[in-house]
Amino acid sequence: MPDHGHEIRLGIFPTPAAAEPHRAVELGVLADTAGIDLVTVQDHPYQAAHLDSWTLLSWIAARTTRVRLGLNVANLPLRPPVVLARSVATLDLLSGGRADLGLGAGAFWDAIVAAGGPRRSPGESVDALVEAVDVVRQVWSGQGPVRVDGQHYRVEGLHAGPVPGGDPALWIGAYGPRMLRVTGRLADGWLPSMGYLPPEKLGEAGARIDRAATDAGRAPQDVVRLYNVHGRFGRGSGMLQGGPGDWAEQLAGLALEHGMSTFVLATDDPVVVQTFGQEVGPALRELVLAGRSGHVPAGRAGPGGSSGEVVGGGAGTPASGVTTAPAGIVPTPDDGTRLTGELAWDEDARPSAPAPEGAPTSYPSGRLALPQHLIDIHDHLRTELSSVRDVVDQVRRGHLQVGQARSVINTMAMRQNNWTLGAFCESYCRIVTGHHTLEDRSVFPHLRRREPTLAPVLDRLEEEHEVIADVLDRLDRALVALVEEEGYGQAARSALDELGRSVDLLTDTLLSHLSYEERELVGPLARHGFG
Repeated sequence: MPDHGHEIRLGIFPTPAAAEPHRAVELGVLADTAGIDLVTVQDHPYQAAHLDSWTLLSWIAARTTRVRLGLNVANLPLRPPVVLARSVATLDLLSGGRADLGLGAGAFWDAIVAAGGPRRSPGESVDALVEAVDVVRQVWSGQGPVRVDGQHYRVEGLHAGPVPGGDPALWIGAYGPRMLRVTGRLADGWLPSMGYLPPEKLGEAGARIDRAATDAGRAPQDVVRLYNVHGRFGRGSGMLQGGPGDWAEQLAGLALEHGMSTFVLATDDPVVVQTFGQEVGPALRELVLAGRSGHVPAGRAGPGGSSGEVVGGGAGTPASGVTTAPAGIVPTPDDGTRLTGELAWDEDARPSAPAPEGAPTSYPSGRLALPQHLIDIHDHLRTELSSVRDVVDQVRRGHLQVGQARSVINTMAMRQNNWTLGAFCESYCRIVTGHHTLEDRSVFPHLRRREPTLAPVLDRLEEEHEVIADVLDRLDRALVALVEEEGYGQAARSALDELGRSVDLLTDTLLSHLSYEERELVGPLARHGFG
């Protein structure tokens, strides 16, 4: 099964333990700012030791601002599809478009019967799931009366709706041949678990989904591949038994070889959640991006690619010693735009390292993919920076409007905007810091060994990383000050002004740095790689 180029996402799968009712909620809150994209909950309505899944997800939704939420997977025999569809739509509307639905055909039939549900054979359970998907899709459409004349679900003339506010994905937890075919034909995503389908079985199962999707007139990439995983951080050599770097390499292999793109970790440990989101995630995304360089599927934007507007421009025109880039690679140019006069470095004094005598000026495509990977990562950071600026600008405009109204409702909306902004910016700052840490600890030492004349450039780049870290800290402090302000007086306006200045300074320093780094390192990376 090939890589379909889907965005790499991380999720968690906490236990909905009734004995510790707030633990799963706090893990969801932590995930919201720890680099996690998705919070899911298992659904066993007959299990007395578990909280009700939908009530728990609703509580997590109210405490978070950016993570998506979904059942993993809904127990269909005990969740009537009309009620299930309306529950998802309601959560999606209340959460700002963050709900998804994982759907399962059912298991543990004795427990289901004990809870008042039906007992179904394997064939009947698949039939019922197909009918339920039809019901859910019709309810979500909001178009006309819902009519499904099935053997297990009959819906006659029900008014459709409510329509979800966003676009909930419908995943199916599938293992058997028929369920895999249904997934390829009907689902937005496939959600197996490592405990039931080990990595070596993914290829065969994924190929069945691809064939079924094609037979149904769909593209295989229409089905996103999610994977419930488990492991521990340590020194082991098995699957997800080593350190964060080992995890990143192993998960990148599943992404590039089998098309799995969303990895949902079963854990109740907050330290593991943080490590997964803040250490595994950035390294995993960089590895996958490197593997995909030059192989982006036609008609699809490259993962993390530069599809958004670049704010300000590149940066840092050198005073002298311009390094010639290899043929076929174009470092991001600088248009000279600066928003502040606060840069902590003299751009004209930056060192430059010309290519060593005899170094080639052209390279095969495989070598060019390495410096292009650096530019792709930087383009992702530039695009995200543009998004940060846009969000800050929206909050600034919204604040002034809300300040005029001074109503309780608008006050609560403003608080929500602040927290949303904080989560977004915190996530972005963490990505930038992770990228620079990887360079400082791995790439730069490798280049020092292979090309000693680069030492002054690498020293300067490391110094600039420290400066950028300070600028990110300033942005974080501005966010804290904004969130802490009550009302809309002078203090709140000053906090907004400082936030704007902090984002402008981050724009100037980061874009200047990225352009300088590309100009100096694309040649050495083509010659020596990342190490």
